[in-house]
Amino acid sequence: MDGLRCLQGTLALVSLLLLPLATTLPIFANAVPFNLTTIPFDEGYNPLFGDGNLVRSPDGKGVRLLLDRFTGSGFISSSLYNHGFFSAKIKLPSDYTAGICVAFYTSNADVFEKNHDELDIEFLGNTEGKPWRFQTNMYGNGSTNRGREERYRLWFDPTQDFHRYSILWTPNNIIFYVDEVPIREVIRKEAMGGDYPSKPMSLYATIWDASSWATNGGKAGVNYKYAPFVAEFKDLVLEGCPADPIQQLPVAEACAEKLSYLTSQDYSVISRVRRAAMRRFRQRYMYYSYCYDSLRYPVPQPECDILATEKARFKDTGRLKFGGSHKKQPKRRSRNRGATTDNQADV
Repeated sequence: MDGLRCLQGTLALVSLLLLPLATTLPIFANAVPFNLTTIPFDEGYNPLFGDGNLVRSPDGKGVRLLLDRFTGSGFISSSLYNHGFFSAKIKLPSDYTAGICVAFYTSNADVFEKNHDELDIEFLGNTEGKPWRFQTNMYGNGSTNRGREERYRLWFDPTQDFHRYSILWTPNNIIFYVDEVPIREVIRKEAMGGDYPSKPMSLYATIWDASSWATNGGKAGVNYKYAPFVAEFKDLVLEGCPADPIQQLPVAEACAEKLSYLTSQDYSVISRVRRAAMRRFRQRYMYYSYCYDSLRYPVPQPECDILATEKARFKDTGRLKFGGSHKKQPKRRSRNRGATTDNQADV
């Protein structure tokens, strides 16, 4: 009997693996959470701006960031970190959110004004009834003239519940996660030189008025009739080596033990199943990639792995044909670049 149950379990697992990834992606995203250690807000973070609009949760483990007509708000990690895993569960504002940017990112711009590093997850609001979109970006050594944006849609509504968003940064690679699904990996290439982030960074979270660019190229701004806009953060994770950006001791030597710990964790390995989920996500939900934007970069940036099948789906602007969905849109939709249907989700 036990042997029969074992066989049935094996067959069920095989059947699951054979399901289309469009079905298994959401299941995988919530099935095996990372083994993470969370910390109370005051143990690892400080208010950054808009103090009155930063509200700690009653249990001290999370915060609400508010944007009103007077100010946005934000927080910053108490330390800078030399590499690390930075993560939080986030719930975004709902209803009309045009012009709003909710950002979760690492940066050292306050220390290195002209040659800063940065890793971004930026959520870009939208008009009522339209889904949120978001982008990831990377800068190294002040290379802000070489933006490395990718933009995406989601397979869920990020305003209805909390989802985990994470950034892994090591000397060799960077991985952006949504829940446990890796959505982007940047592998360090020698040709990148200083464009690969290498200096200690702080972790930031902010909500602010980005009316000039966030939604439809700035055509839809913040409408404060719907204020206050509230972004919630909880289950905060800071795993990294605290570092003084001007210390004399070689950073690699000082942080070797912590780096070894980071690279041994589950989130540092993209398994075959996760890589398949990442590929499926990018096929279905990525609608812009700088790697395929030949108008900006006639020669792709050195970290780009150009896939012929992927390139065929993108215009020379790096945007998906048919305005951000793989399904052809009605011809009545605008073809103006600033008004493309980037925000149409087939969730």
